[in-house]
Amino acid sequence: MKVVLFCGGQGMRLREYTDTVPKPMVPIGYRPVLWHLMKYYAHFGHKDFILCLGYKGDVIKDYFLNYSEALSNDFVLKGGGKVDLLQSDIDDWQITIVDTGQASNIGQRLKAVEEYVKAEDGSMAHYADGLSDLALPHNPHF
Repeated sequence: MKVVLFCGGQGMRLREYTDTVPKPMVPIGYRPVLWHLMKYYAHFGHKDFILCLGYKGDVIKDYFLNYSEALSNDFVLKGGGKVDLLQSDIDDWQITIVDTGQASNIGQRLKAVEEYVKAEDGSMAHYADGLSDLALPHNPHF
């Protein structure tokens, strides 16, 4: 089951941050809200993500292209700067990143990624700036 995350809003209520980063990239600790949300879904077995980018989508692309798992995992550092991770955050995640347009609304964003979810029995969709601690069923047919 795919998880569609809407990452395109301008974040008007968080203007002090969102002048430079999109709202899903506002940090909580050393990771952005988006990472925490994806980690939440992954905890319940949902690890196939589609990110619908809009406002400052290049910041999200850059984050994942330059992702460092050493920031949130234990590791062994060997001579020459080689890092051996002792565990991994996202090695079993699949992240499809789609630029769905700067001014697109939610319906347009969902339509833009339709081809990536149409073969699925179902999918989930969520704004990429909201976190919860509610239990999410592991069963994809809830």
